[in-house]
Amino acid sequence: MAVLRYGNNSSVVIEPAEGPGPDVPETPQGTPLADPGEATSAALLEPLDYPPLAKSTTPGDRIVLALDRGVPKAEEVTAAVVHALVRSGVGADGITVLFSQADGDVETEDPCRLVDADQRSRIRVLAHDPADRKPLAYLAAGEAGEAILVSRALHDADMVLPIGCLRDDLSAGYFGIHGAVYPTFSDTKTIQRFRGLGSLHTSGDRKRELTERVDHVAWLLGVNLTIQIVPGGGGRIMHVLAGQSDSVRRRGRELYDAAWSRTVSRRAGLVVAAIEGPAAEQTWENLGQALQVAGSFVEDDGAIAVCCDLSTRPGPAMRRLASESSRAESMRHVSRHRQVDALPAAQLAHALDRNKVYLLSRLAPSTVDDLNMVPLEKPEELSRLARQHSSCTLLSNAQYITPVMG
Repeated sequence: MAVLRYGNNSSVVIEPAEGPGPDVPETPQGTPLADPGEATSAALLEPLDYPPLAKSTTPGDRIVLALDRGVPKAEEVTAAVVHALVRSGVGADGITVLFSQADGDVETEDPCRLVDADQRSRIRVLAHDPADRKPLAYLAAGEAGEAILVSRALHDADMVLPIGCLRDDLSAGYFGIHGAVYPTFSDTKTIQRFRGLGSLHTSGDRKRELTERVDHVAWLLGVNLTIQIVPGGGGRIMHVLAGQSDSVRRRGRELYDAAWSRTVSRRAGLVVAAIEGPAAEQTWENLGQALQVAGSFVEDDGAIAVCCDLSTRPGPAMRRLASESSRAESMRHVSRHRQVDALPAAQLAHALDRNKVYLLSRLAPSTVDDLNMVPLEKPEELSRLARQHSSCTLLSNAQYITPVMG
């Protein structure tokens, strides 16, 4: 018997009817930080292979914090970074916090709500809308001659300081540590290019090409100092890293793998993938990633059950998947139009092609059924489902797991 946590404060008891008990959740390995703000301050006092802020900034610098979507404890981290910059001598009037308000699953809260009131009144907070071309600036021409457009705030900054959340390098839609800058703060057309289903082929040429493009844009912007978070699951943080980009990338990968690698020792008839944490974690993007990870642990023609608190309505690509009688035809449409939820829609379609998929969520059962998943309305239904399988694997905070073939 095992207890699997999901959502903001829910759990389900899993106990197969026969055979070995379920694989007990092992991720993340380690203890999340008790005080992310303090850890952020400490990381900036001694950055990896980079001078302290007091020696690498001047009072008149214009510094932009490029806050990526999906950073856990973003308000605590942002407040600590602002405080560290001011303490190092940077004028609060020269600090801009840039965050994305692109179409997504949940509305972004004010990232500066925990900043000291005096500093909050002086810093600039900008919400980036990729559909609005007015705040964009031309940076350079790409290899194919296309214009590279970025937020004017980034273009005009003396220092761009990204704040990102590390993921498995093979995660769909993740293009490395500089993805916190580009394409996040570019235009809609550029972002659509990065939603191409070719990036689902995690080790393919297209994914590699896009990641190299992201790094090139960061180089053009002079990005050399970065802050990266190793997530702790459930909206928590395991580690905060600050320093020279390549050094943070290397150390971050070591820490991420230590926390989130999970060996696929045997495939199970049922894989239960949980998404734990607050509303910011309960997204279609994380559902798609959880399904993709679960696919590495489940037997062919087995079953995947995802338990979460997802409640936001499906996006346009998901609705297309529900409306078409032919899954292949709907995916051709998704591939052409590259709408905001194109990648999770493709991940769901891929899972449905190979496995039966159950979903315990806050969505209406009819919505789940329209997407060809089987709705589970109560945790007890998932418990009964587990008893119907002789083998079961549990994945805690599945969206972050790095499967390692044993």
